[in-house]
Amino acid sequence: MFKTTIKDFELTFETADELFSPNAVDRGTLALLSVIEFDEEDQICDLGCGYGVVGILAAKAVGPENVLMIDNDKMAVEMAKKNARLNGVPDVKIMVSDGFTTVEEHGFSKIISNPPYHVDFSVPKAFIEKGFNRLRLEGALYLVTKRKTWYEKKLRSIFGNVAISEIDGYYIFKAIKKSPHYASKAKKEKIKTPPKKRKRR
Repeated sequence: MFKTTIKDFELTFETADELFSPNAVDRGTLALLSVIEFDEEDQICDLGCGYGVVGILAAKAVGPENVLMIDNDKMAVEMAKKNARLNGVPDVKIMVSDGFTTVEEHGFSKIISNPPYHVDFSVPKAFIEKGFNRLRLEGALYLVTKRKTWYEKKLRSIFGNVAISEIDGYYIFKAIKKSPHYASKAKKEKIKTPPKKRKRR
């Protein structure tokens, strides 16, 4: 168990050695949270919640009813539920799901994730593509990684935009949903559509 303070919230976490960063909040998550401002109107998804740092902080900031926490690791979810109770937000929804596979909720204003980056890109690819579909218009996907090039290209192909910050050796990406369609799809359709012929008078 350890205590920490993030954004003026004093938090306590129980962890397990089998989970990611069991002894303290990892520097990537702290870097990610440093660029995010929570709003009262937010509907937030903590995608890959681990033992609950991001989602529990969000629940303290915007209310537990406005936060969904998901992870594919049952132990992480159980620990996150315990930590939600420990930090006074027992009603936050926390569930086991492989990405958004079993999630019904959509219309999020912020999806926040520290994706696994010691694997192939299939997981972050799904996070980005499916995350786009679950955001409301003008909603934002936030990611933190150690890698830059692949994520920047992928986010631009889906969202058409990305802002990148480099903090403490990590890259923080923010991509905003400006259209209901993937940017790459819209671009292809634009190319396929022939220009309108002018009518002769």
